[in-house]
Amino acid sequence: MKTQDLFTPADVDFGDFKPKHFGWQLDGKVATVTLNRPERKNPLTFESYAELRDTFRNLVYAPQVHAVVVTGAGGNFCSGGDVHEIIGPLVKMQDEGDMGGLLAFCRMTGDLVKAMRACPQPIVSAIDGVCAGAGAIVAMASDLRYGTAASKVAFLFVRVGLAGADMGACNMLPRIIGVGRAAELLYTGRSMDGAEAERWGFYNKLCDSDKVLAEAQALARSLTQGPTFANGMTKKCIHQEWSMGIDDAIEAEAQAQSICMQTKDFGRAYRAFVAKQRPVFEGD
Repeated sequence: MKTQDLFTPADVDFGDFKPKHFGWQLDGKVATVTLNRPERKNPLTFESYAELRDTFRNLVYAPQVHAVVVTGAGGNFCSGGDVHEIIGPLVKMQDEGDMGGLLAFCRMTGDLVKAMRACPQPIVSAIDGVCAGAGAIVAMASDLRYGTAASKVAFLFVRVGLAGADMGACNMLPRIIGVGRAAELLYTGRSMDGAEAERWGFYNKLCDSDKVLAEAQALARSLTQGPTFANGMTKKCIHQEWSMGIDDAIEAEAQAQSICMQTKDFGRAYRAFVAKQRPVFEGD
């Protein structure tokens, strides 16, 4: 084995991936994650949280996956944490004074958001019906969101006696829809319908319920036709520059862009332009 082979983990074969707690489909370069407990409006469990976290972490090592779509089965996106399989056990931890267990759970859920933001692939959520609690967070943590007029998005943590500060909501949501609007949703826990979600900038587009998944997948496919390495760099810069001043951000982008200028896709784009052709990017 060459020494440099030790520096990077082996590529993960997501073509044969068979998760236990959600659906997975790889169509070309686009992976679709389907939360599939439709009888309960697709709630999350301890196990599905962990498997989703690990999946998004491993996507860092999956060059065959260039974009990801997240959706829910049965006309709903996700109703949040399962009342019986998560909330009940958490209340038991409270009764037993198990602060360590409560903190470990909260850190695990936050790790899912970290993994979604750290994976280089753009993530597109296709949202219909109920999108509440942790489901709203998964949508929020995605890079792009297509929704429907019939959808209902609710950051409802306050309605169960918890803070709106959950899984990064107080950091990310104000950046998407503005501080005042985010504060209203996080303080009240009220639902935001599809039209309002689009008007406020939470949704990039409103679609018909029977078309939202197909349109989100079409968007994801269009992204895979772009320069994959550069798209990953864009995502990284969007995320890391939140905590930077403008001078530091400009310097970070100068470094990022100079790295992208060393890719073969950069040369391909120039030669295609000279030849008056559309560039065909290969991600290297």
